[in-house]
Amino acid sequence: MTPVQRLKSIFGGSVGNLVEWYDWYIYSALSLYFAPVFFPNSDPTAQLLNTAAIFAVGFLARPAGSWLMGLYADRRGRKAALTLSVVFMCLGSLIIALTPGYADIGLAAPVILTLARLLQGLSVGGEYGTSATYLSEMAVEKNRGFYSSFQYVTLIMGQLVALGLLILLQQFFLTPEELQTWGWRIPFFVGAGCAVVAFYLRRGISETPSFMSKSAVADKSSLGELMRHPRAVITVVGLTLGGTVAFYTYTTYMQKFLVNTAGFSKDDATLVSTAALFVFMLLQPLVGALSDRIGRRPLLLAFGVLGTIATVPLMTLLGDAGDFWTAFALIMVGLTIVSAYTSINAVVKAELFPTHIRALGVGLPYALTVAIFGGSAEYVALWLKNAGHEAWFYWYVTGCIAISLVVYSLMPDTKRTSRIES
Repeated sequence: MTPVQRLKSIFGGSVGNLVEWYDWYIYSALSLYFAPVFFPNSDPTAQLLNTAAIFAVGFLARPAGSWLMGLYADRRGRKAALTLSVVFMCLGSLIIALTPGYADIGLAAPVILTLARLLQGLSVGGEYGTSATYLSEMAVEKNRGFYSSFQYVTLIMGQLVALGLLILLQQFFLTPEELQTWGWRIPFFVGAGCAVVAFYLRRGISETPSFMSKSAVADKSSLGELMRHPRAVITVVGLTLGGTVAFYTYTTYMQKFLVNTAGFSKDDATLVSTAALFVFMLLQPLVGALSDRIGRRPLLLAFGVLGTIATVPLMTLLGDAGDFWTAFALIMVGLTIVSAYTSINAVVKAELFPTHIRALGVGLPYALTVAIFGGSAEYVALWLKNAGHEAWFYWYVTGCIAISLVVYSLMPDTKRTSRIES
């Protein structure tokens, strides 16, 4: 494969990843607006709890998606699985965009919303493991950390595009009332359209050399085969736990935290979150490239130590942040720490497994961990706030990172023990 073909395939896979995550995150970005449409409760926190619950339900579908798509990717190819996943995401976004509110169809409205979110969960569940595998296998060894970091570049970019579109609608096109009654549907229509474009882009990418040179054992990808690699599976769970809780705390939940706790307006909270995410996105390839020089484990240890020490004071200070720049600076401290995990977590997981089980091995343990801890982080935070113990959530995040720190301390440096070449 020529360098040009390799870069073209990495670009095609990454753009598709961007669209997938845009569709996934637009739900969270707009939940402040459509919560009253689907849940007619006068208490804003209760409405957000309901939408956060459905956000968590979507995560429950991710393990099923990672299992099905992982098997498909290991048996039929990374390209085939990546192409199929965007079809599911397109359908989920289109259903949400077209679903009438509670006032029109009653309880059917939140039920349909939940089903659409489950469909999106299947898509994203398959997307993570397959795209992490695809980018890691496509990259040359000396730059694998750098190129694999683009999974989170496009993941964050998807979230940025979601927030950016919301800002455009807020500032230039729609009033708050219009956004809340019907304008929130526009980004879901946009997401469905972009998924169609991603489908055609992914049809043109190349299959990875690792998969093309696979042996007959590739057809043995299964849960039973995955369980023959227990240490790698446990490592994926342990290294994901703290990272996913911290990531969702400083990204998807932060917009609501700034509104509900720090007293920011919806517009200002969106601007702060967008600015912080943009800088966070730029950090990913820099930290990924650093891992190609010093290894993966030192960066994971840095995240574990700093995250354990800094989470409680950072969240406490953020709760009292009274202006844009103070909030931005504090969030950036948190996101800089988290980048030591996000920039390299995909390549670390891919380097743990042999080719014939790699997509399933990367995706399923990760999806199970994210479903339990990442998808519920926002709900846990809001539930504890509603119960009058918001600070307990800060310690919850700290505890999750501390558990991962133990794993980082015991695991080898996968840059030196990578199974991608073998």
